[in-house]
Amino acid sequence: MVAALPSSLAFGLNFVHPLLMWVLLGLAGYAMFLGIKAKKTRTATPEDRKDLIKGQFAKRHYLFGSLVLAVLVLGLVGGMAVTYINNGKLFVGPHLLVGLAMASLIAMAAALSPLMQAGNLIARKVHVGLNMTVMTLFLWQAVTGMQIVNKILTAPAA
Repeated sequence: MVAALPSSLAFGLNFVHPLLMWVLLGLAGYAMFLGIKAKKTRTATPEDRKDLIKGQFAKRHYLFGSLVLAVLVLGLVGGMAVTYINNGKLFVGPHLLVGLAMASLIAMAAALSPLMQAGNLIARKVHVGLNMTVMTLFLWQAVTGMQIVNKILTAPAA
């Protein structure tokens, strides 16, 4: 443990990552909703499309997706940093490895944006598949993350 941090601050830092990730899970769900609405806008009948286009779902999906990518990467690095600061090591286990995989998958999904903007249907399908995998892993991460929080809260004081 780093001696420069007061113990109360070091302990409190343990909860920044989980809180940020719960907010991020909500943001990711909203980005997914916007993506679904963007697809409906693209595939709607001309009369329905007139109403849907006002929602600017594609533009909002792109913006929120970018925010999700940035916050996920910052949250991942921040969680690892706090773990290292408080323990002098990282705990290499399923929660860490799945978090790293999620960051990789979401980066690949975001990298497909230029192809999707050019109308590439395969890129869209791969984008959706990657992001649905990320969302599924994210839900699993929420469960394992709360198990880790519970361990921190119930651990005897050092």
